Amino acid sequence: MTTANDLREQVRERYAASARAVTDSTAGCGCGSGGCCDGETDAATFGQTLYDAEQRGELPDAAALASLGCGNPTAVADLSVGEVVLDLGSGGGIDVILSAKRVGPTGLAYGLDMTDEMLALARANAADAGVENVILLRGVIEEIPLPAASVDVIISNCVINLSVDKPAVLTEMTRVLGPGGRIGISDVVAEDRLAPGERAERGSYFGCIAGALSEFEYVSGLEAAGFDDVSVTFTHEVAEGMHGAIVKAVKTAASAERGLPVVQPAAKAGCC
Repeated sequence: MTTANDLREQVRERYAASARAVTDSTAGCGCGSGGCCDGETDAATFGQTLYDAEQRGELPDAAALASLGCGNPTAVADLSVGEVVLDLGSGGGIDVILSAKRVGPTGLAYGLDMTDEMLALARANAADAGVENVILLRGVIEEIPLPAASVDVIISNCVINLSVDKPAVLTEMTRVLGPGGRIGISDVVAEDRLAPGERAERGSYFGCIAGALSEFEYVSGLEAAGFDDVSVTFTHEVAEGMHGAIVKAVKTAASAERGLPVVQPAAKAGCC
């Protein structure tokens, strides 16, 4: 049996290999070395092609090459000057750099990643981009190393589906967001009709398919964690019944007041 720790270490090594490939210039696209596309889906549904030419022009080449996501959360997070942004699973830094530019010198962009190689690449990319309002943190998204109510916006790009404890991630997002804080996340989401086994038939855990939540699981999980105005919008299909999606929600005043842990939501079709 593969344990949660085994899965996490395998994900870490896959993404470390992707960072090394970009750093060593041995791959034309970071995802070719073990990222979300991983040979299982059309590469156009993952990575740098999801950013427009203007955005890619703001980035060092290595940051664009290391893009392993399934969407463009900076395009939907509606960032404002002066805000504090947290990118969960920041990888090579593409979304951290773009966020830092959007919030300006009076704002701050945190990037959180568990892979040393990706953090080193992101630091180099941030320096190349000339952004100074970036702080990169080592850690796991199930235990965010930031104090409560310290963040205005959380973004993430095709990372929550890789988590080994998704309810913990949703709870942690509530904890670190201030009152009225919001999320703008890109992720792979399954149609509700697909049970976990059917998701696994469509792609691997490391290919961002087998571990994806369903739409119902995402909505109910966020609501249980203390979010309102939850929406999941499918944007493009990455496998049959599996979609790149935009997930949005706002932290409720009630959750900010009670500060209580949440229970794992019941899942209509099971939860990975």
